[in-house]
Amino acid sequence: MRALAAAALFCFSIAFAAEVGVAALPIEARATLERIKTGGPFPYKQDGRVFGNREGLLPKRSRGYYREYTVRTPGARDRGARRIVAGSAGEYYYTEDHYRSFKAIVE
Repeated sequence: MRALAAAALFCFSIAFAAEVGVAALPIEARATLERIKTGGPFPYKQDGRVFGNREGLLPKRSRGYYREYTVRTPGARDRGARRIVAGSAGEYYYTEDHYRSFKAIVE
């Protein structure tokens, strides 16, 4: 059983070799992360909606486990491409290319 857990952790770390520290996030992403942690308020009505992980880039979890939040993009006429996806266990992922890639946020 321990070997299986270690193998799963190893696979997870390979899949998420890309990490970003909070200090390295754009200022708008840091503000969004803070709003998520404090429960809002959120500027976009879509914030907090279920993220389905259809791309399969995040660890597989049951529907409703992940929620997505918009990271304001200066100069964008719409919501832009940047998001933070929050997992129910308190993990956070940042994408700057509308779900084509993710970086695990490390604090």
